[in-house]
Amino acid sequence: MSPLGEDVAVQPRPWQGFLWLSRRECHRVLRLWTQTALAPVVSSLLFIIVFGLSLGGTIREVQGFDYDIFIVPGLVAMAMAQAAYSNNASTIFQGRSDRYIDDVLAAPMHNWQVNLGYLVGGAFRALIIGVGLAALAIPITGAPIEQPALLAVAVLLLVVGFGALGTIVGIYAETFDHTSFINNIVILPLTFLGGVFYSIDRLGSPWEQLSHANPLFYVVEAIRYGFLGVSDVSPWIAFAVVAAMCLALLGWSQWLFTSGRKLKP
Repeated sequence: MSPLGEDVAVQPRPWQGFLWLSRRECHRVLRLWTQTALAPVVSSLLFIIVFGLSLGGTIREVQGFDYDIFIVPGLVAMAMAQAAYSNNASTIFQGRSDRYIDDVLAAPMHNWQVNLGYLVGGAFRALIIGVGLAALAIPITGAPIEQPALLAVAVLLLVVGFGALGTIVGIYAETFDHTSFINNIVILPLTFLGGVFYSIDRLGSPWEQLSHANPLFYVVEAIRYGFLGVSDVSPWIAFAVVAAMCLALLGWSQWLFTSGRKLKP
């Protein structure tokens, strides 16, 4: 109330809505931590143990590294990509289905803050999984981190790009099966075919050339360069492709929030 006795509307702080949304999305991840974080870490760690340690005696070295070390960056990239995508796709779709996303859109914050708030949730889940998996895999395999600064950049591009992809799919999806379809039929196979378990230099023609048309190949190579300092393609090409893909997906997701397409009843 003003000194004159008149009621004065309290103006919300500029970042209050964004912080609320970010906290809610992070809390959503922590509340279901056994499903959202623990399960992906355990499953990826099993890949390292089963494939890395069991095949390590057969496949001696790949690009100068023991096989169990070579597969660590790709598995970290795969787990983080799936986590960022799945988190945003599910929360956006559920919000549309239950219509509580209307409250988010009506909150006093800009469209880009809404988009960023959801991206924070996806990035939070992906980083928990990535850090947890790396913390377990590095002592087991002895995998190094040769380029920590470039690894941080690659991780940032990965979580933003796949978080934005999850937002896009969550907005367009008509059923929950649509969100699972992209993850199981597109992201997971392309990641496996992107050199997680092998170097594409070992592939014959035309499979080596076709691998360069796989966008997930560049994601894996960017992460691998950050860990091991080696890659099947120039690291600058890998980072350029990942950055372009990230910006395109981020722009698309922002356009959907700005236009309200399939979001507003």
